[in-house]
Amino acid sequence: MNIEEEIRRLEEEIRSTPYNKSTQHHIGRLKARIAQLRRELERKSSKGAQREGKVKKQGDATVALVGGPSVGKSTLFNILTNANSEVGDYDFTTLEVIPGMMEYNKAKIQILDLPGIIEGASSGKGGGREIISMVRIADLVLFLVDPWDVEKWRDWERELYECGIRVNKSPPDIKIRKMDQGGIKIQRRGETKLSDEEIMGVLREFKIHNAEISLNEDCDVEDLIDVLADNRKYVKALVVVNKIDLYEPEEKREEYVYISAKDGKNIEELKKRIYESLGFIRVYLKPPRGEPDMNSPMILRRGATVEDVGERLHRDFVERFRYAMIWGSSVKYPGQRVGRKHVLEDGDILTIITEK
Repeated sequence: MNIEEEIRRLEEEIRSTPYNKSTQHHIGRLKARIAQLRRELERKSSKGAQREGKVKKQGDATVALVGGPSVGKSTLFNILTNANSEVGDYDFTTLEVIPGMMEYNKAKIQILDLPGIIEGASSGKGGGREIISMVRIADLVLFLVDPWDVEKWRDWERELYECGIRVNKSPPDIKIRKMDQGGIKIQRRGETKLSDEEIMGVLREFKIHNAEISLNEDCDVEDLIDVLADNRKYVKALVVVNKIDLYEPEEKREEYVYISAKDGKNIEELKKRIYESLGFIRVYLKPPRGEPDMNSPMILRRGATVEDVGERLHRDFVERFRYAMIWGSSVKYPGQRVGRKHVLEDGDILTIITEK
């Protein structure tokens, strides 16, 4: 029995087992076993993608276009990047990952035109695991859907989920500290759905017999498995409704973006939403005895520190770092001295002082 067959067998056992207090421990262990098998499949898919020379990350962030065949991914890709991805009105036009670069507000954003994802992709159908492995390098996913089937993106979200990719979700606040002895100690901050028996069963599947577990929020067995699996990818996503030149829904959801890639309608709004979703900040560099270059900001992600800037410039800046001076909203007064771990804000002007 291969890995896929074993996963299907375990999934069928879960479906046929009624969920109650007496079975939740057993079901938790089955889910933990499935997670381990899927992790093994994901490793194989990633190695396969690397052997085939798949795309490497470039620019300030990477965005993956995800959708079914013929939803207009290549048309949108071309208009965002001025590239030349093959476009057709039939399924499976795009047969490989095609990279391109979009520039917006001085940011260079890599766009990946992925082959269409079909039902069963997470199980390998249509080369699905290799395609989904490329989503792991993305900082943002664009789910592209037809206006007459807007909620179709949830099917693709489910395929990503089965491959360990969590969309628009934060990592569970669960802390696990492995120990050499002492057994399992469980701490809770408030009520949780997890019973001690479920926790113990899942830990045994991961061969953990001595550890301190801190549950800092309400969580379930899936959350615990996600933390233990240690291979989950958490990524933001936007739903983009294409082809509104053919049919425009009367009711629109504020969080979705409605466009026509063919006619170029609302493309600038989409670019803006992509930029905002990526959480970019602009930092301007100022020489110690000069003026800042306000035309060429360094593009960083929100939460970036002075040290991140130093590493982007040159490793010597980190090794020889003395202090930095900042003018901007992240400090209390202009020219304030800060350390390497200082968190920057959009529009900051930065001077790094190093040892001679």
